[in-house]
Amino acid sequence: MVIGNHTEARAPHPARPVIGVVDDDPSVRKALARLLRSAGFDVVAHASAVEFLVGLHQRPVECLVLDVHLEGMGGLDLHAYLVDAGIRIPIVFITAHDDPATRLRAEQAHQIYLRKPVDGTELLDAIASLLGRNHSAGAGS
Repeated sequence: MVIGNHTEARAPHPARPVIGVVDDDPSVRKALARLLRSAGFDVVAHASAVEFLVGLHQRPVECLVLDVHLEGMGGLDLHAYLVDAGIRIPIVFITAHDDPATRLRAEQAHQIYLRKPVDGTELLDAIASLLGRNHSAGAGS
């Protein structure tokens, strides 16, 4: 901004982290997107793993909230595909159908695993942890 003969430098606004949400339940997808936006994130939401993969090159994400059980390619299969392709995205796996084997696979992949219904604070803390941020200081910290 120019004030008289002086130029005031504006600090650039840091980009808001982009979080991907993949869940085939429209109400869950909408609720998660709303929560994440209210916490200061940009959100790209998809109904399937394939839809996510198509959009990934157009809008990369810094973290992914991923339903374990999806039609077609499931969440764990999507994670394996991403790893095989050399794409490293931190993931919060979510599921309504908790089972020890699935939990173990997620934990062995060094990802976070939460049960539905997901507690909003727990999800935001998980994302902050994966992004290396302190949630209590805000999403943009």
